[in-house]
Amino acid sequence: MKKITILQTSDIHGSIYPLNYGNNKAADLGFGKLATKIMQERSLDDQLILIDNGDLIQGTPLTYYYVQFLKDKKNPMIQLLNHMSYDAAVIGNHEFNYGMDVLDHAVSESNFPWLSANIVSESSDQPYFGRPYIIKNIDEVKIAILGVTTHYIPNWENEHNIAGLNFKDCLNETKKWVAYINENENPDVLIVSYHGGFERDLETGEPTENLTGENQGYAICQEVEGIDVLLTGHQHRSLTGNINGVEIIQPSNNGQFLGKVVLTLNDQNEIVDKTSELLTVDDVNGDEEILKMTSYFEEETQKWLDQPIGMIAGDMLIKDPLLVRTSDHPLIEFINKVQMETAGVEISNTSLFNNSSPGFEPNVAMRDIISNYMFPNTLKVLRLSGQDIKDALEQNARYFILNEEGKLEVNPAYILPKPQHYNYDMWEGIEYILDIRNPIGSRVTTLNYKGAPLNLDGEYDVVMNNYRAGGGGDYMMFKDKPIVKDIPMDMTEILANYILERQTIKATVNHNWKVIW
Repeated sequence: MKKITILQTSDIHGSIYPLNYGNNKAADLGFGKLATKIMQERSLDDQLILIDNGDLIQGTPLTYYYVQFLKDKKNPMIQLLNHMSYDAAVIGNHEFNYGMDVLDHAVSESNFPWLSANIVSESSDQPYFGRPYIIKNIDEVKIAILGVTTHYIPNWENEHNIAGLNFKDCLNETKKWVAYINENENPDVLIVSYHGGFERDLETGEPTENLTGENQGYAICQEVEGIDVLLTGHQHRSLTGNINGVEIIQPSNNGQFLGKVVLTLNDQNEIVDKTSELLTVDDVNGDEEILKMTSYFEEETQKWLDQPIGMIAGDMLIKDPLLVRTSDHPLIEFINKVQMETAGVEISNTSLFNNSSPGFEPNVAMRDIISNYMFPNTLKVLRLSGQDIKDALEQNARYFILNEEGKLEVNPAYILPKPQHYNYDMWEGIEYILDIRNPIGSRVTTLNYKGAPLNLDGEYDVVMNNYRAGGGGDYMMFKDKPIVKDIPMDMTEILANYILERQTIKATVNHNWKVIW
């Protein structure tokens, strides 16, 4: 019998050090700990396969600081994967966040291939990042590894960050390339590494989200013949299992787990057993050599995070996230006002991205900006109808449900399979009431603009982040609407500059909206 071990990392999002940048407290995550775990596995099997499944180069203050101030140096995340001798990496959607120059630079520095069969050049219709798959031979076993990426990226990403690229349907391209590989390479083992997740319940097959095509993992397992293993990511879930004979795994995010799949083959190189497990990093320390390699980036980032910016007059702290989402809050009002002033419009929406956002301390530093606004969003101004705005508010109201006791709760669809609190918006420049006692689709009971009912046939310019402007979060009423203005500056930079210029920001709240139940 032969054993083939596949190790997978995914959605590391620039996490290297085992800490939370918002408060600098220790946390069981990061590539430093993953490296320790990988080396433990290599001590047992030095011929294993090591793959990163995407969303590698973006996501922490360290990666942001690198791009803004140190990008003349080698990319720290690429240095680490080179050091650990990765066999391949897959392009994730967040690889594009810093623009093609940064991504192309990262790819050129890599000692391993980046795979994505379905991201092609518009001019040549060939995979933009080179090889769609690789072949690896271990113990006379021929192993094919195909990389594919969620094709939903154009719905989120700034157009100039993906110019010249075409994102083909992932399911269709996986079918095509798996058939090609099996016919032309005749591998003993075929692995698909997919930066995407599952659109259906793994056991029942019932849809767990609107079937937009963002996640197609279940369909890939059911409809594509000839796959032995499907490595997944994107959803930040912790998953192992088997669907239709395909072993699947997903190792959460930020380096909390290392994915491990073991295949057992007989002497004829036929697979006779498959297992998958998630190896926690809770029980190991970060590898000292890995942490030392990026210590300069970390030290400079920490200095920058502690840089004072200004003062808050009043209270912008967050004590209860649900309260923030049911009644106007000074932090949300501040972000919306900054967006409106930056864009020169009178209506704005924004989110409280997650439940760990602390709000602003009286003395504001860059750390406070990053811990509250953790995504590299830019701004777009869309021209919307009044009906579009009303439809968006009805979509918003889906975030809430009433339990059997009539108590307000968050709709489980916004918590499972992964938290999506960022898909609930709060608006400034209009007055509205959401009544959760009403059925979904009929919860907007008041909708005014400048003291009068909003004209549903009228046109309004609204500023929002680029993710939402592309229809992200199932806000399809925004998709393909006229873009009046594109503001390519990162929102963290906009917020920091706004405070720096004014030094003192007054916490205000005008109570222009509320949720009742």
